[in-house]
Amino acid sequence: MEGDELRVVTIGGGTGSHAILTGLKRHAVDISAVVAMTDRGGSSGRLRDDFGHLPPGDVRQCLAALAPEDHDSLLLRQLFSFRFAGGDGLEGHSFGNLFITALVEITGSIDKAIDEAARILNTKGRVIPVTLGKAELCGRLADGSVIIGEDQLDVRTEKPEVPIDYVYLDPHAFVNPAAAQAIMEADGVVLGPGDLYTSVAANLVVDGIPKALSESSAKKIFVMNLVTKRGESEGFKASDFIHMILEYLGSDDALDAVLIDSSDVPARVLRRYESEGSELVQADLDECRRLVPKVLLLPLAHISTYLRHDPDRLAKAVLDLIGDSSASPQ
Repeated sequence: MEGDELRVVTIGGGTGSHAILTGLKRHAVDISAVVAMTDRGGSSGRLRDDFGHLPPGDVRQCLAALAPEDHDSLLLRQLFSFRFAGGDGLEGHSFGNLFITALVEITGSIDKAIDEAARILNTKGRVIPVTLGKAELCGRLADGSVIIGEDQLDVRTEKPEVPIDYVYLDPHAFVNPAAAQAIMEADGVVLGPGDLYTSVAANLVVDGIPKALSESSAKKIFVMNLVTKRGESEGFKASDFIHMILEYLGSDDALDAVLIDSSDVPARVLRRYESEGSELVQADLDECRRLVPKVLLLPLAHISTYLRHDPDRLAKAVLDLIGDSSASPQ
């Protein structure tokens, strides 16, 4: 870290963390991205099965988000995100996933491979696996049945109408010491944005993460989901998400602030989500404020075909909450 830069830790998964990391890297802050290691979908899951390594997909997305945006780095960023559309055994694979897998084979460990990839990409900030242990994300449903595998929970085809009671890791996984240290030294920790169970809770069920967050003096900020998700958070209001996060953190006062989107979303976008069994997360502010000291309702979404968090608006809101009134874009 240089000078008196704020130390910000994000906790989530690849796609969910991309927006906040993209926004934060444009400011004079020290960034550490703590990433879930339970991805079993697509290219990442295939490589996990073939090589027995921890999955590279979420790591790859965070590294790409932290890479420089200058013209000289454009081709390297494109290469890292390139996905093969054909080729025997290559179709569907991301070049970045293959690259990280090769680095694991060369260096002997995922953490060393990530450090080398970050050096090659010249990333602003670190990407840290939440755990170095291999485990499956499992979900127990309200009827007592169990779903095994992050990919099966992410896109529910088995009993999608039955709510998830809770998620856990099998076997237990212990926190990566580097992740715990980053949390302990942080000025602010951002949970999300990302899918409630497969991105955020997948980190919180790692042994040692709730303890590190409890003992850290950092401000803990939860970025509320923009929409609900079929088979995961159907019917959830904002307070339901907060209740769930507090449950996994093991304390009623574990969060300092929550960011909730207030954007005016066009009807055509709402209809598209409704056709997929999703809806905007309703901000029941009175209940949210009963649970968390500071609840901010701000226009945080980028609206196009789908809703995504706007990187710059989200980063500014996070940095303002942490108290960095002097942080300005580089």
